[in-house]
Amino acid sequence: MTDLPPTERSRLRRVHERGRYDRATIDRILDAGLICHVGYVIDGLPYVTPTIYWREGDRVYWHGSSASRMLRRSEGEQVCLTVTHLDGLVLARSAFHHSANYRSVMLFGRAELVADKADKLARLQAFVEGLYPGRWKQLRPITGREIKATTVLSLPIAEGSAKLRAGPPIDDEADYALPVWAGVIPARTALGQPEPCPRAPADMMPLAPETTFPEG
Repeated sequence: MTDLPPTERSRLRRVHERGRYDRATIDRILDAGLICHVGYVIDGLPYVTPTIYWREGDRVYWHGSSASRMLRRSEGEQVCLTVTHLDGLVLARSAFHHSANYRSVMLFGRAELVADKADKLARLQAFVEGLYPGRWKQLRPITGREIKATTVLSLPIAEGSAKLRAGPPIDDEADYALPVWAGVIPARTALGQPEPCPRAPADMMPLAPETTFPEG
């Protein structure tokens, strides 16, 4: 695991002090999320698609239907993948200085297809087990048709950056004396209690006891 050298695409040009290029920060932000947005270009038009992702080592993976135009056209193309976590709303003493506390990652590179059937199966298993430890062995085995119907793409973590903001509002010095409330309203994404399928046996455990979810 090595830090990412800033490039023309990844270097932060505004509020650069919020930027991070170390893999520890980038990986921590990636591992805390479930949804990314992948930007790509088709026939000269830009598109951004939200999708579930996961990280394994030095790569980020995402998957979808083999019939998906986005996945078919993204293979081998330059893409931009972003992940963002909202941590709080920052209320300042002026509208101009209102902000948000957040953690984000932006990665650049060429999307690569996971073509080998065994490799694709291993990646999908890692995806499921990463979210729900022990669940893969509980499931009906995936069929060859299902594997064929699923496309898995990956992006190496080789070019990109993280950007973060934390802490209270930063006001103009003269504004601190104003009788205006200022501070942070924390924000957090959390998963609730499992809601069983109406056709699931009532006495079955929904997930393995060791299952944990990423902190959003």
